[in-house]
Amino acid sequence: MNVLVAVASRHGATWEIGASITSVLAARGHHAELLEPAQVSSVAAYDAAVIGSAVYLTNLLPDARNLVDRFGTELGALPLWLFASGLAAPSSGARTTIELAALGEQLGARDHRLFRGRLDRAGLSFAERVAAAGVLNREGDHRDFTAIERWAGGIADELEQVQAERARATA
Repeated sequence: MNVLVAVASRHGATWEIGASITSVLAARGHHAELLEPAQVSSVAAYDAAVIGSAVYLTNLLPDARNLVDRFGTELGALPLWLFASGLAAPSSGARTTIELAALGEQLGARDHRLFRGRLDRAGLSFAERVAAAGVLNREGDHRDFTAIERWAGGIADELEQVQAERARATA
């Protein structure tokens, strides 16, 4: 299946999560294309989509929201998964933020996950450093790639079921 993996990332950590998901899907035989949301000009060529965003102060990045605004109807018609990455996640693989949950419900996503992120204060703007200090986040890489890859494997399992159902329907 052709799978769009569109990821809005400010400092690269969420992009790396998207790359991991893309790699798992490709290893399972799917054609997964990793793009920034602004690079997506159409979703017509895709059989499924995974949309991800970094979370700053509990909000998804504007590029991710813009993608949904542009293609919400089309994305809602596809098998769809959502994820976000942020330091405020209570634990790796947590189920939700309010915005992520609302977006998942709006689009009929099959699942949505919030993964812990990475904090490198040296790469942050002054405003980002102030915000990070305000919520007492620990510096370091808090991403759990085992949980991320397990979640991506579950997506691949569901895609295989969708593919089998479509094959039976056309036979």
